[in-house]
Amino acid sequence: MFYQFSGKLTREGDACFIRIPFNVWEVCDTQGTLSAQGTIAEQPFSCELTPLGKGMYEIAADQTITEAVSGKDTFPVRFTISNRKAYIGGNSPYSLANPIRKIDSMKLITQPNDGLCGQTCIAMLAGVTLDDACEIMHCRDWQASMGKMIDTLDYLGIPHADTIHYTAGSDVALPKCAILMEKMGRYSHYLLIHDGIYYDPTQGIIDDFDKENLVGYIEIPCA
Repeated sequence: MFYQFSGKLTREGDACFIRIPFNVWEVCDTQGTLSAQGTIAEQPFSCELTPLGKGMYEIAADQTITEAVSGKDTFPVRFTISNRKAYIGGNSPYSLANPIRKIDSMKLITQPNDGLCGQTCIAMLAGVTLDDACEIMHCRDWQASMGKMIDTLDYLGIPHADTIHYTAGSDVALPKCAILMEKMGRYSHYLLIHDGIYYDPTQGIIDDFDKENLVGYIEIPCA
Protein backbone atom coordinates (compact mmCIF):
# COMPACT_ATOMS: atom_id res chain seq x y z
CA MET A 1 0.00 0.00 0.00
CA PHE A 2 1.28 3.45 -0.95
CA TYR A 3 0.57 6.74 0.79
CA GLN A 4 0.57 9.93 -1.27
CA PHE A 5 0.52 13.57 -0.19
CA SER A 6 1.77 17.00 -1.16
CA GLY A 7 5.01 17.56 0.76
CA LYS A 8 6.98 20.59 1.87
CA LEU A 9 10.70 20.78 2.60
CA THR A 10 11.65 22.05 6.05
CA ARG A 11 15.16 23.12 7.01
CA GLU A 12 16.52 23.21 10.54
CA GLY A 13 20.21 24.08 10.57
CA ASP A 14 21.98 21.63 8.28
CA ALA A 15 19.10 19.13 8.36
CA CYS A 16 16.32 18.93 5.76
CA PHE A 17 13.20 16.85 6.16
CA ILE A 18 9.63 16.33 4.95
CA ARG A 19 6.99 15.88 7.61
CA ILE A 20 4.38 13.17 7.00
CA PRO A 21 0.98 14.85 7.50
CA PHE A 22 -0.81 11.93 9.15
CA ASN A 23 -0.45 9.61 12.12
CA VAL A 24 1.49 6.66 10.72
CA TRP A 25 0.58 4.39 13.65
CA GLU A 26 -3.13 4.95 13.08
CA VAL A 27 -3.09 4.71 9.30
CA CYS A 28 -0.53 1.93 8.76
CA ASP A 29 -1.24 0.08 12.01
CA THR A 30 2.53 -0.29 12.46
CA GLN A 31 4.91 1.02 15.10
CA GLY A 32 8.62 1.01 15.85
CA THR A 33 11.40 1.38 13.30
CA LEU A 34 9.72 1.91 9.94
CA SER A 35 11.51 1.52 6.61
CA ALA A 36 10.07 3.55 3.75
CA GLN A 37 10.67 3.62 0.05
CA GLY A 38 9.03 5.53 -2.76
CA THR A 39 9.45 8.76 -4.69
CA ILE A 40 9.73 12.43 -3.81
CA ALA A 41 9.15 14.74 -6.79
CA GLU A 42 9.64 11.61 -8.96
CA GLN A 43 13.06 11.04 -7.34
CA PRO A 44 13.39 7.53 -5.81
CA PHE A 45 14.28 7.31 -2.13
CA SER A 46 14.70 4.69 0.58
CA CYS A 47 15.25 5.37 4.28
CA GLU A 48 14.14 4.73 7.83
CA LEU A 49 11.52 7.23 8.94
CA THR A 50 12.50 9.61 11.72
CA PRO A 51 10.07 9.28 14.68
CA LEU A 52 8.71 12.46 16.26
CA GLY A 53 6.56 10.71 18.87
CA LYS A 54 2.94 9.59 19.14
CA GLY A 55 2.81 8.17 15.64
CA MET A 56 4.18 11.19 13.78
CA TYR A 57 7.22 10.75 11.52
CA GLU A 58 9.29 12.66 9.01
CA ILE A 59 11.40 11.72 6.00
CA ALA A 60 15.01 12.86 6.09
CA ALA A 61 15.90 14.56 2.79
CA ASP A 62 19.42 13.99 1.46
CA GLN A 63 21.19 16.17 -1.09
CA THR A 64 19.65 14.33 -4.05
CA ILE A 65 16.15 15.00 -2.73
CA THR A 66 16.80 18.62 -1.79
CA GLU A 67 18.14 19.27 -5.28
CA ALA A 68 15.09 17.57 -6.84
CA VAL A 69 12.66 19.81 -4.93
CA SER A 70 14.71 23.00 -5.13
CA GLY A 71 12.48 25.95 -5.97
CA LYS A 72 9.25 24.01 -5.37
CA ASP A 73 6.82 25.14 -2.66
CA THR A 74 5.17 21.71 -2.66
CA PHE A 75 5.84 18.45 -4.46
CA PRO A 76 4.32 14.93 -4.64
CA VAL A 77 5.49 12.37 -2.09
CA ARG A 78 4.56 8.71 -2.51
CA PHE A 79 5.87 5.98 -0.24
CA THR A 80 5.20 2.57 1.22
CA ILE A 81 6.28 0.95 4.49
CA SER A 82 8.49 -1.89 3.28
CA ASN A 83 8.73 -3.71 6.64
CA ARG A 84 5.01 -3.66 7.50
CA LYS A 85 3.38 -7.02 8.19
CA ALA A 86 -0.22 -7.76 7.27
CA TYR A 87 -2.66 -7.62 10.20
CA ILE A 88 -4.83 -10.53 9.07
CA GLY A 89 -2.98 -13.76 8.36
CA GLY A 90 -3.98 -17.24 7.35
CA ASN A 91 -5.79 -18.57 4.32
CA SER A 92 -8.87 -16.79 3.01
CA PRO A 93 -11.84 -18.39 1.25
CA TYR A 94 -12.01 -15.23 -0.90
CA SER A 95 -9.89 -13.73 -3.66
CA LEU A 96 -10.09 -11.00 -6.30
CA ALA A 97 -11.54 -13.66 -8.62
CA ASN A 98 -13.95 -14.79 -5.89
CA PRO A 99 -14.76 -11.76 -3.67
CA ILE A 100 -17.24 -11.85 -0.84
CA ARG A 101 -19.46 -9.70 -3.06
CA LYS A 102 -19.40 -7.47 -6.12
CA ILE A 103 -19.74 -3.80 -5.15
CA ASP A 104 -22.64 -2.67 -7.35
CA SER A 105 -24.82 -1.11 -4.64
CA MET A 106 -24.60 0.06 -1.04
CA LYS A 107 -26.86 -0.57 1.94
CA LEU A 108 -26.57 1.73 4.95
CA ILE A 109 -25.44 0.31 8.28
CA THR A 110 -25.07 2.58 11.31
CA GLN A 111 -22.94 1.98 14.38
CA PRO A 112 -24.72 1.50 17.73
CA ASN A 113 -22.02 3.45 19.60
CA ASP A 114 -18.86 5.45 18.88
CA GLY A 115 -15.61 3.78 17.88
CA LEU A 116 -16.98 1.36 15.28
CA CYS A 117 -16.94 3.46 12.10
CA GLY A 118 -14.16 1.47 10.45
CA GLN A 119 -15.85 -1.85 11.13
CA THR A 120 -19.16 -0.40 9.91
CA CYS A 121 -17.60 0.69 6.61
CA ILE A 122 -16.24 -2.83 6.11
CA ALA A 123 -19.68 -4.26 6.89
CA MET A 124 -21.30 -2.04 4.23
CA LEU A 125 -18.66 -2.86 1.62
CA ALA A 126 -18.76 -6.60 2.32
CA GLY A 127 -22.54 -6.84 2.70
CA VAL A 128 -22.28 -8.47 6.14
CA THR A 129 -23.53 -7.51 9.59
CA LEU A 130 -21.51 -5.24 11.87
CA ASP A 131 -20.95 -8.15 14.25
CA ASP A 132 -19.58 -10.23 11.39
CA ALA A 133 -17.27 -7.39 10.32
CA CYS A 134 -15.91 -7.04 13.86
CA GLU A 135 -15.24 -10.78 14.00
CA ILE A 136 -13.48 -10.79 10.61
CA MET A 137 -11.36 -7.78 11.57
CA HIS A 138 -10.57 -9.10 15.06
CA CYS A 139 -10.91 -5.64 16.60
CA ARG A 140 -13.18 -3.91 19.10
CA ASP A 141 -14.30 -0.31 19.63
CA TRP A 142 -11.67 2.30 18.64
CA GLN A 143 -9.33 -0.40 17.29
CA ALA A 144 -9.99 -0.10 13.56
CA SER A 145 -7.32 1.61 11.49
CA MET A 146 -6.93 2.20 7.77
CA GLY A 147 -4.22 -0.47 7.78
CA LYS A 148 -6.59 -3.03 9.32
CA MET A 149 -9.34 -2.03 6.90
CA ILE A 150 -7.05 -2.53 3.88
CA ASP A 151 -5.89 -5.91 5.17
CA THR A 152 -9.54 -6.90 5.65
CA LEU A 153 -10.44 -5.85 2.11
CA ASP A 154 -7.59 -8.04 0.86
CA TYR A 155 -8.86 -10.96 2.97
CA LEU A 156 -12.38 -10.50 1.57
CA GLY A 157 -11.19 -10.25 -2.04
CA ILE A 158 -12.58 -6.70 -2.38
CA PRO A 159 -10.40 -4.74 -4.83
CA HIS A 160 -9.01 -1.35 -3.89
CA ALA A 161 -6.54 1.18 -5.25
CA ASP A 162 -2.91 0.74 -4.26
CA THR A 163 -2.60 4.32 -3.00
CA ILE A 164 -4.22 6.30 -0.18
CA HIS A 165 -4.43 9.95 -1.23
CA TYR A 166 -4.06 12.60 1.47
CA THR A 167 -5.90 15.71 0.37
CA ALA A 168 -5.39 18.04 3.38
CA GLY A 169 -8.81 19.63 2.90
CA SER A 170 -8.40 20.47 -0.80
CA ASP A 171 -11.43 20.39 -3.10
CA VAL A 172 -10.75 17.11 -4.90
CA ALA A 173 -12.92 15.11 -7.28
CA LEU A 174 -13.78 11.92 -5.42
CA PRO A 175 -14.13 8.56 -7.20
CA LYS A 176 -17.42 6.70 -7.54
CA CYS A 177 -16.72 4.57 -4.48
CA ALA A 178 -14.17 5.17 -1.74
CA ILE A 179 -13.43 4.97 1.96
CA LEU A 180 -13.06 8.52 3.30
CA MET A 181 -11.12 9.65 6.36
CA GLU A 182 -12.54 12.70 8.12
CA LYS A 183 -10.95 14.89 10.78
CA MET A 184 -12.70 14.24 14.09
CA GLY A 185 -10.80 15.07 17.25
CA ARG A 186 -8.03 12.68 18.21
CA TYR A 187 -9.08 9.94 15.80
CA SER A 188 -10.08 9.79 12.15
CA HIS A 189 -13.72 9.11 11.33
CA TYR A 190 -14.42 6.74 8.44
CA LEU A 191 -17.32 6.90 6.02
CA LEU A 192 -18.09 5.80 2.46
CA ILE A 193 -19.03 7.47 -0.79
CA HIS A 194 -20.89 5.49 -3.43
CA ASP A 195 -22.50 6.94 -6.55
CA GLY A 196 -22.35 10.49 -5.17
CA ILE A 197 -24.06 9.57 -1.88
CA TYR A 198 -22.24 9.55 1.47
CA TYR A 199 -22.84 6.69 3.88
CA ASP A 200 -21.84 7.82 7.35
CA PRO A 201 -21.85 5.20 10.14
CA THR A 202 -22.90 7.92 12.58
CA GLN A 203 -25.16 10.30 10.65
CA GLY A 204 -26.65 7.90 8.11
CA ILE A 205 -27.08 8.88 4.47
CA ILE A 206 -25.98 12.44 3.70
CA ASP A 207 -26.03 14.25 0.35
CA ASP A 208 -23.10 16.58 0.94
CA PHE A 209 -19.72 16.42 2.65
CA ASP A 210 -17.41 19.29 3.60
CA LYS A 211 -14.13 18.41 1.89
CA GLU A 212 -12.27 20.80 4.17
CA ASN A 213 -12.66 18.05 6.79
CA LEU A 214 -11.36 15.36 4.44
CA VAL A 215 -8.02 13.87 5.50
CA GLY A 216 -7.76 11.44 2.60
CA TYR A 217 -9.39 8.59 0.72
CA ILE A 218 -8.79 5.26 -0.97
CA GLU A 219 -10.75 4.29 -4.05
CA ILE A 220 -12.79 1.07 -4.16
CA PRO A 221 -13.38 0.04 -7.78
CA CYS A 222 -17.01 -0.93 -8.34
CA ALA A 223 -19.53 -1.66 -11.06
